[in-house]
Amino acid sequence: MATIEQAREALSHVMDPELGRDIVDLGMVRNLEVRGAKVRFTLALTTKACPLQNSIISDAKQALLALEGVKDVQVQVGEMTAEEKQRLFGQPGQEQMGKAEALNKIKRVIAVMSGKGGVGKSFVAGLLAMALQRQGLQVGVLDADITGPSIPKMFFPKSPRLMNSPLGILPAATHLGIKVMSINLLLPNEDDAVIWRGPLISGAIKQFWGDVFWGNLDALVVDLPPGTSDPALTVMQSLPVDGVIMVTTPQDLAGMVVRKASQMASQLKVPIWGLVENMSYAVCPDCGKRFSIFGPSHADQVAKQLGVPLLGQLPINPAIAELADAGRIEEYPASEFGPIAEQLIATLK
Repeated sequence: MATIEQAREALSHVMDPELGRDIVDLGMVRNLEVRGAKVRFTLALTTKACPLQNSIISDAKQALLALEGVKDVQVQVGEMTAEEKQRLFGQPGQEQMGKAEALNKIKRVIAVMSGKGGVGKSFVAGLLAMALQRQGLQVGVLDADITGPSIPKMFFPKSPRLMNSPLGILPAATHLGIKVMSINLLLPNEDDAVIWRGPLISGAIKQFWGDVFWGNLDALVVDLPPGTSDPALTVMQSLPVDGVIMVTTPQDLAGMVVRKASQMASQLKVPIWGLVENMSYAVCPDCGKRFSIFGPSHADQVAKQLGVPLLGQLPINPAIAELADAGRIEEYPASEFGPIAEQLIATLK
């Protein structure tokens, strides 16, 4: 029969792929017990939303089942305490504060998320930033979609050149004064592809937060890429996100993916402030009648399932495509997004 020492030795060969160390050395193995043919323990992850959770558990079970006499392995998932995470990531060579981070005064960080591509997250993030700016707030936009950035294209007719300073990288400023940081502002050509793996993408997002001199902001809007993998996890864990705005479209498929994204936010204990439905309908320019191009709306149902308010429904408007393509999105009527922004301002204050 296997012993606890043998079980611990077997688990010491199971690696956390993201951190590059074994789970015993990282202090993830808790309450290890060997009772006859059964082994059980608690796996304390850095977050229960860890995308590699199933892989680590599978590797641990295989390692233990390879021991003589072991027939059953039970793994309970737990989470490290804040102090344990600080000790783990606060070691030399790990997380370091950016040179501009201590100088920035950012009151609120709002993440715009969906989990699905093509629903208009960047559009909603841009409109939200504009609406808040028009309410007299100082606003910035952090484009966290490293491999598919679109924020600069919407805001600038011609891509501006970023400037460096002793305080850090200076973000670009739009016509209305919104501060913008995006990987596309650092590329020689806006069409250049960013072919990076997860760790590099996560590192860039952290630099956009810590090495960019944002100055004093009432709100920083973070435009997240699709999915619940590395970029979203980095934003949720590394940035002090105050709340999330979920974006969906009328199709039930989009609602399903939004529910997945909401589970991630909930597991990471980041509040969801509300839901915005984009491309809800189109208005006929001749008769003024509304048409549900993508079928009947499921926004009320999705909002109810998430337990959050439906902040608003945005129409399909060909004029916005022309403005975005020309880098003139700030000319979009404030009335289209104003009511949504007004509901958020109460939270920001």
